Amino acid sequence: MGITFRKETFRDDFTFRNSPEHIRRFPFPFHEDSYMYAVNIEPHVVGPKGSVLENLIDVDEHYVAEMQDRALVLAEDPLRCQSLPHMTLAGWDLLELLMEQQALGYPEHFTLTRDGDRWRWINRPLGIDDTFTFGDTSTLPYGPMEYITRQSQGDFCILDQRDGNLWMDAGMVTTQADWSLDFDIGMNFFEWHAPVPLAHEKGIFIRALKFLTNIQQGKPARRLNWTMTINPRLDTSPENYHKWGPDRSTVTPENVGDKVHLRVELQSFWRLPRSNGIVFPIRCYLIKMDELVTQPKWARRLHRVIRDLPEELATYKGLTRYRPTLVEWLSKLDDGSPTSPGFGPD
Repeated sequence: MGITFRKETFRDDFTFRNSPEHIRRFPFPFHEDSYMYAVNIEPHVVGPKGSVLENLIDVDEHYVAEMQDRALVLAEDPLRCQSLPHMTLAGWDLLELLMEQQALGYPEHFTLTRDGDRWRWINRPLGIDDTFTFGDTSTLPYGPMEYITRQSQGDFCILDQRDGNLWMDAGMVTTQADWSLDFDIGMNFFEWHAPVPLAHEKGIFIRALKFLTNIQQGKPARRLNWTMTINPRLDTSPENYHKWGPDRSTVTPENVGDKVHLRVELQSFWRLPRSNGIVFPIRCYLIKMDELVTQPKWARRLHRVIRDLPEELATYKGLTRYRPTLVEWLSKLDDGSPTSPGFGPD
């Protein structure tokens, strides 16, 4: 049975919603009642049926709407997609990876057929049926990275590995949490992570870089990251801060359940076969507080996490202005009962 795709928006009237089934599959990022920044990397393997890990590249009910929103962002700002000249081969690697994974996980929606270098790609949700020559950019309407990431949920950074470091030399980034591809393009791993508080002092990024540079082909890894967003807005880029930044001052005790969204990134890391680069998909999931608290365990745990979050992290994640309002609202849903181990709802 195929996915039923929702008609919804991530801007203007904000009609985005999660169905009850997708609330329960939401990748809640807290396995205990407190949070501190950590590497938290594990093998990216297939998880339970019905979860966001059922397939290694997840496609869900928001797919069509997210691709429509991406097209709007790119029409306004083409620099959200950039690839330095030496990264074309890595783009073909990424195209192959995403086509294979989407066709494998969702054959009712995507079909990939290959006859040597002659490939045919059918994307039924977006009405695409293209035949092209693998490796020949003239046979696609866009470069290979842009072509396939216009059809794939989440952001994608392609990292070139050289000089013992990773360099952000290509990417499609339209759903980011307050960082800029145009600013970070060409930077190395430590440079683009420079703003993160506390983690540098703990040596987290040194350990993370060592792990990532040793990722092997066919053995991807993953981690969860999180922040919060006011309104279900995918594009919270620095370039558009004037559109979303003022939203933080609009949270009230009456609207917090509808306006405040937990924003979780499922980040995975894959070694690419031909280019030896690493692709870093950053898949964004949104859930508003009214939806999240339908799971009592999540309501209790989120209250404790946000209440006890170190001030530096609260500031870095942009929560300071509305944090007291959110904590007070969540406190009414926390009866002090213990929470069960793990991420999932009870």
